[in-house]
Amino acid sequence: MLCFSALVAGSFALGSLAAPQIAPVALNAVRFVIAGALLAAVALASGKVDRGSVRAPWRYLVLGGLMIAYFVLMFEGLKTAAPISLSAVFTLTPLMAAGFGWLIVRQRLTPRMMLALAVGAIGALWVIFGGDLASVLRLGIGRGEAVYFIGCAAHALYAPLVTRLNRGEPALVFTLWTNLAGTALLLVIGWPEIMATDWLALPGVVWLTIVYTAVAATAATFVLLQFAALRLSAAKVMAYTYLTPSWVILWQMALGHGLPPGIIFAGVAMTGGALVLLLKQE
Repeated sequence: MLCFSALVAGSFALGSLAAPQIAPVALNAVRFVIAGALLAAVALASGKVDRGSVRAPWRYLVLGGLMIAYFVLMFEGLKTAAPISLSAVFTLTPLMAAGFGWLIVRQRLTPRMMLALAVGAIGALWVIFGGDLASVLRLGIGRGEAVYFIGCAAHALYAPLVTRLNRGEPALVFTLWTNLAGTALLLVIGWPEIMATDWLALPGVVWLTIVYTAVAATAATFVLLQFAALRLSAAKVMAYTYLTPSWVILWQMALGHGLPPGIIFAGVAMTGGALVLLLKQE
């Protein structure tokens, strides 16, 4: 999950550059196709794919639908919201995942975990509102943040559902079928936008984003998330998302965008503290 958070952060930084250039559904359709091809090659080479893994295929459609909802709404949000702000919205997923984890698989929270989720949520909101109390009081949430919040709810629901719906399939195989189901849904839903896109005229940053998100932020993170979700509680799986704003700041610096206002770092520090609280053993 440490690797997961770093890879996800890169998709915020690069995605903010590509989002204005291409429809979110079209971009994600291509990335899912590429990721699916990579996963299929690795899974088939492993020899772990068998007919038993396609039992109850509706499971993969449900999980694939949640994943494409998350990714499409993320790129839609990046059209109008800053990467650091959206990464802060992403840190609200542990709180939502804890709620879904209790509802779906009855995963319970300790008092310290509840404190950690509260601290992390406050830190995330501090970053989202830019440390501006006036914005907090008037609920000055932008459209991009609101759209992405819905996607994060889908992402949070995904983690406990993996635990509930997995029937012993290896993480790689389960990830493959989930990805292929999501790809099929994207191609059906987004076919008009895919056909309307002038692919040859797209700038290089779009293709860089597509390749990065397909390999690092889709194929790799799918496997990492599946692996972790089968071994950790939903809240702890999502706890590592608290590192995402810090990773995004580093990504933004690497891309030459400089540092955010100093007041933002108070919220980042709170999310880091929440991570430490969540990961500490009882």
